[in-house]
Amino acid sequence: MNEETRNWLIKAFEDFTVVIHEMKLPKDEITTSMVCFHCQQFVEKLLKAYLVFYGIEFPRTHNLEFLKELCARHDEDFKTLHVGDLSRYAVEARYPEEFYIPSVEEAEECFKIAEAVKDFILRKLRIKEEEIKRWRKK
Repeated sequence: MNEETRNWLIKAFEDFTVVIHEMKLPKDEITTSMVCFHCQQFVEKLLKAYLVFYGIEFPRTHNLEFLKELCARHDEDFKTLHVGDLSRYAVEARYPEEFYIPSVEEAEECFKIAEAVKDFILRKLRIKEEEIKRWRKK
């Protein structure tokens, strides 16, 4: 595993750690907009880690469907990967201009999608989550 891919995965799992911490809170205390945002960021960084691993260039974007399509050009299995509507949380849930607070149910759905993408990408990269946790501790 090259260093750049490792770094993308480490940063991705920082986002996922925030999500896990939030989702352990009582439902009325979950900051749903941040859960949805960090799920989007987690999935974005996982897709970018895959692209970096295979030397596939990509532009700056938060569009998960676009990144997924780039991955699918390399591996058709990505066509079956469900990223839901996570792209919308890259900006919409963070700023007051688009004032929107997702429901707890939306946050839970984002979390499920993020976990499924995590399992898919780690399987594709043939890496275990424990390895990434060890890298983060160094």
